[in-house]
Amino acid sequence: MASLSDIEIARSVQPLPITEIGRQLGIADEDLEPYGRYKAKIPLGYGDPAKEQQSHLILVTAMTPTPAGEGKTTVSVGLNDGLNRLGHKAVVVLREPSLGPVFGIKGGAAGGGYAQVIPMEDINLHFTGDFAAVEKANNLLSALIDNHIHHGNALGLDPRNILWKRVIDMNDRSLRRIVIGLGGKTNGMPREEGFHITAASEVMAILCLARDLADLKNRLGNILVGFDFDGRPVFARDLKAQDAMAILLKDAIKPNLVQTLEHNPAIIHGGPFANIAQGTNSIIATKTGLRLADYVVTESGFGADLGAEKFFDIKSVYGGLKPEAVVIVATVRALKYHGEGEDREALLRGMANLDKHIENVRKFGLEPVVALNRFASDSEEELKAVLDALAARGVDAAVAEGWARGGEGMTDLARLVVDKIRENGHNFRPLYDYDLPLKEKIERIAREIYGAGQVVYTRRAQTDLARFEKLGFGELPVVMAKTQKSLSDNPSLRGRPRGFTVNVREVEINTGAGFVIPILGKMMRMPGLPSVPASEKMHIDARGHIDGLS
Repeated sequence: MASLSDIEIARSVQPLPITEIGRQLGIADEDLEPYGRYKAKIPLGYGDPAKEQQSHLILVTAMTPTPAGEGKTTVSVGLNDGLNRLGHKAVVVLREPSLGPVFGIKGGAAGGGYAQVIPMEDINLHFTGDFAAVEKANNLLSALIDNHIHHGNALGLDPRNILWKRVIDMNDRSLRRIVIGLGGKTNGMPREEGFHITAASEVMAILCLARDLADLKNRLGNILVGFDFDGRPVFARDLKAQDAMAILLKDAIKPNLVQTLEHNPAIIHGGPFANIAQGTNSIIATKTGLRLADYVVTESGFGADLGAEKFFDIKSVYGGLKPEAVVIVATVRALKYHGEGEDREALLRGMANLDKHIENVRKFGLEPVVALNRFASDSEEELKAVLDALAARGVDAAVAEGWARGGEGMTDLARLVVDKIRENGHNFRPLYDYDLPLKEKIERIAREIYGAGQVVYTRRAQTDLARFEKLGFGELPVVMAKTQKSLSDNPSLRGRPRGFTVNVREVEINTGAGFVIPILGKMMRMPGLPSVPASEKMHIDARGHIDGLS
């Protein structure tokens, strides 16, 4: 097992010039837009569109995670390296990390051990500036809204009925609900306001769902910013905001090329959370991968109840994607967590949670493979117990040892995935049709994916739904905002709860991105920091070397 930290392992490998990585995918040196020596932008629309339908798309998801996560990115990177070791032309397509989790509890999102993407520090800390561009475009619209009100408010925008929020890429609970415009007439009109984290912003969602720059601009114009005094909707296009916002995003819309520790290509782009947004990288990045490689490994956030459901029902439908294989990441740690104990019996009790995620994937017509992500603390007996339990259920599984052994430790999983594509790769189907009423879509997800017995709506949620359907948005898909800690909307319910009640507190809408957001329980779109943030363990020396980043 590796004894070095993630950042020490990442530094032990000398990256290849990014042009060499591009050549592996058939990208000419002059077509790359370098950001330094080891990362670059890929031009929009690059590659052969006809190849998209011939290449194979693999989704990596997970069982309900423990607070620190179960290693989906590590498995995704390792699987990509494993596929390349078997002689396949593969690329991994990932989301960009948000600074909130990096400095909070979860840490970075560049993988771990010997299954990482590099340059690790750059990827985790600002990268090519995409998050900053999303933040600026979002907050430009906020500034335009308040400026419009200040200068006469010709649109009659009701300050009490503005839906648009500012964003910042940091966990900061103090910004969830604030008052702005204090200090007299020159400082604007006082009103209630709030912040979302950048990863949960509609601009991020739009960036990740847009097909090209023209579609991006059109979606930005379709953002519903609020209502006028007569209750009529006001859109970003009414403020003539879409072109300026698109200008700020003209580089951010291009996917980023980096490499794994084994010098295989990796594309990283976009970063919405799966518990409060759609939780997948951009359609543009995924399609770019499909145009340039034979196998594309991608991931969705948190468990299959959150990220995978949204990947299937929203990203795949909007993008015309046809996933052919699904890997569910499980760990001994998470199984014990959901079995609420530390012994073998708890390990096997925790299988109930994994069982539900296996069932969920099958609802989309696909047969999953389980990657048992190995940690140093796992015993051979524990790993065998899980593999035997899965074999008894007829589920293919392999121990994933990418963290300790890189691609060499992932070839068994890679072979299973390739076999699964050959056996069962063309049966994908979404869970629901978009023309169903909003409540029916919400309840289908709650009952079939979460296992709920009933769904209860507050008066506000019912008013929100009625309003959005009256405005003609009833045929939009739904992005459920729910805790990642449980299949239910109650974070304390571990394992596989059954027959519980899902509580829809309120409903938001992202008309530009094209979905409705039912907010379940006490879910917030601005996380807070833990009592001991990860930032406290980070250090930088006089030479600029960083320690404690993971």
